[in-house]
Amino acid sequence: MPVPPATGAYVDAPLDAVVAVKERNRFWLERYAVALVALDLAGLGLVGIVAVLTQLGPTPTLGSVSYFAVAGLLVLGWLATLALSRCYETRFVGAGPEEFRRVGNASVRVTAGVALVAFAFQLPLSRVFLGVFLVMGAAVLLLGRYAARLVLRRGRRQGLYMHRVLLVGSRQAVVDLAALIGRDQLAGLQIVGACLPGEGSGEVELEGGQMLPMVGSLSGITGALLAVHADTIAVAASPGITGAGLKQLSYELEGTGVDLLVAPALTNVTGTRVSIRPMAGLPLLHLEEPELSGVRQLVKTVFDVVIATLLLILAAPLLLALAVLVRLTSPGPALFRQERVGRAGSTFRVWKFRSMHVGAEECLEEMRHLNEHDGVLFKLRADPRVTPLGRVLRKYSLDELPQLANVLRGHMSLVGPRPPLPSEVARYEGHTRRRLLVKPGITGLWQVSGRSNLSWEETVRLDLQYVENWSLGLDITVLARTLAVVVRGSGAY
Repeated sequence: MPVPPATGAYVDAPLDAVVAVKERNRFWLERYAVALVALDLAGLGLVGIVAVLTQLGPTPTLGSVSYFAVAGLLVLGWLATLALSRCYETRFVGAGPEEFRRVGNASVRVTAGVALVAFAFQLPLSRVFLGVFLVMGAAVLLLGRYAARLVLRRGRRQGLYMHRVLLVGSRQAVVDLAALIGRDQLAGLQIVGACLPGEGSGEVELEGGQMLPMVGSLSGITGALLAVHADTIAVAASPGITGAGLKQLSYELEGTGVDLLVAPALTNVTGTRVSIRPMAGLPLLHLEEPELSGVRQLVKTVFDVVIATLLLILAAPLLLALAVLVRLTSPGPALFRQERVGRAGSTFRVWKFRSMHVGAEECLEEMRHLNEHDGVLFKLRADPRVTPLGRVLRKYSLDELPQLANVLRGHMSLVGPRPPLPSEVARYEGHTRRRLLVKPGITGLWQVSGRSNLSWEETVRLDLQYVENWSLGLDITVLARTLAVVVRGSGAY
């Protein structure tokens, strides 16, 4: 949809015109929510049939009521619980973990409700039926949402299913917020214009040289929305935007259905550490300290040891085969050991399958001028020191498998920042040393977000984001995404 040139301050447009634009932009979102209802109904219905069929013999009954009828009532009750838990509200679907959390909470409520009703009325419900229905039902709902999310993301890669966003804030704040939004292209936010308080017409240059049309100041905000066909406003933290101004903006948007997003000054801090504490009518953000020790870290250690042990057992034949291949394809040992820096600056020997010729480290200084990576890392796509087998090992991260032993020895974690060299740590500046507050990982946010294709600044940002916001759920998510990245073999060299 073409964006008209900015012409200074816009006069207020009729609210019904803004509403019409919003409804036209969001038509896909309404259809997506309806599709989720149909998907949940079909999935739970199928699970109900399977649960009834698990009962051996003729179709069982609960008194005079068939179990098929019982399953139907449970399906309808589950759908009602999902609706009451706001699992179909358009603001919660399509992005972020909140959708999955609400579906999970609704499933827990259904389980608790069934148990309470069965106990209160002494209903002799089959435990096998309930177990199959409740467990499979929750799994099918979550998998269905995940499948729907994949379809949505595929469309967004093609520029479909997007929210058209008007940024509001000072010039630099708008540039910074646009950069943050641009890092997550699958969030569905398409920036179409900017309102800069106190400035007139013109353009705002974003990172990468993209020019964003300026559509006036905060006066005439509905006209600005209509000019760029926006359905969402994102307000960047700016000195020129006061609480009173933000409140007035929310008043002007009443009745339009336009989403108002307010970006706090905090960045790279996830919801696990942030909570809202109302006080005297003021919503205060409470920021928890990063949990770097204690019970949760103990749970992480146990999780690492258990998973690493299982993976080593399952991958033992593959490890043996790779070791033999490394020895047969190039002279030298199968394993490569190198000093790396771990938690709190301690050093350890990392183990990897050798992917380079023997003596490659001695040639590093001679090749330093060929470095294709910024920052402290050395990366070279066509590195002559890498063996033919080593290129395959690196592409699919098979050279990292021996690091499972480092996890068992307590030097590393399954998920964490990239383990740096001592020479790299010596060049750290500013907050970069915070990467050393946790154990380094075999994989991490850096690997599932681009691997060697990332700039040094982006690598540090992702590592610090992990340090600041670690959780066991995040670890599991990263491990799942790692599998997909490794299979594709993208971004590694």
